[in-house]
Amino acid sequence: MNAQTKEELQAKKAEKQAEANAAQAEANKLQAQIDALPGWRIGAFGTIGGTLSNFNNWYAQGTPNNNSGNIGFTVNAYANLIQEKFFWRNALTTNLSWVKLDDKDDPNDDAGFNSTTDVFNLSSLYGRNIGKNIAISGLMEYRTTLLDNFNDPGYLDLGLGATWTPAKNLVVVVHPFNYNFVFSSGDTVFESSMGTKIVADYTRQIGAVSFKTNLSTFQSYKGSDYSNWTWTNSFSYTLWKMIGVGFDFGLRNNKQEALNYALAQDPPAATGFDDVDNDLQTYYTIGLSYKF
Repeated sequence: MNAQTKEELQAKKAEKQAEANAAQAEANKLQAQIDALPGWRIGAFGTIGGTLSNFNNWYAQGTPNNNSGNIGFTVNAYANLIQEKFFWRNALTTNLSWVKLDDKDDPNDDAGFNSTTDVFNLSSLYGRNIGKNIAISGLMEYRTTLLDNFNDPGYLDLGLGATWTPAKNLVVVVHPFNYNFVFSSGDTVFESSMGTKIVADYTRQIGAVSFKTNLSTFQSYKGSDYSNWTWTNSFSYTLWKMIGVGFDFGLRNNKQEALNYALAQDPPAATGFDDVDNDLQTYYTIGLSYKF
């Protein structure tokens, strides 16, 4: 029997690794050629997180007998048709979560799950290419909540303008002819208006990492009080097969929503746009992720 030295084994491993790297590089080149072909690109990834707990006679805490938990999930999906002369990009982003604290010693408390995070965004962008990276385009974007106050408020943007695609995974939309429809019930501060719609979206997968960032802004010609912007981000890292860890966070600024909330307090926390505290809206979710 001929024993191999450590150096000989390392050299053989390096040789095999070099062959594997060359094969992977060739596979990546072929995948790039496949991705460049016209047709549909469809995909989705998301995050799910949650905890459930039950306490009985745990006297060290203020509520010794309770059931508690929180559940949340996000979904980022897209279906893009890319052709030589036109494109049609469709995207769905949703983030929903629930939380409960059931005090078993209090028969009058709420024992069910209550919604906390509630985000829904659906967009459809169609464009006709007039240059290598420039297209004349039309955009429909709808934003609302699903669990509480569906379509109250709801935002529907319809507009025309241009789309710039400087990179494969980056889409920048500038639509100066955009109308922001705002739907609400009752006597509220929400008003529709004309303005400029700007959207920047970057979605990419690098190895085991999938991520998406989307900035959507509306600059109202009626005034800054009627403008708004939302920035959402999703990251997913695959650990085993299709399962991994995910992190989502979002930021929003909307003065109409801030004023509507302030006026609903008892007593009202503001009288108008001039004295409302338009604080930055934020959320985040961390948990297990599943890549479709």
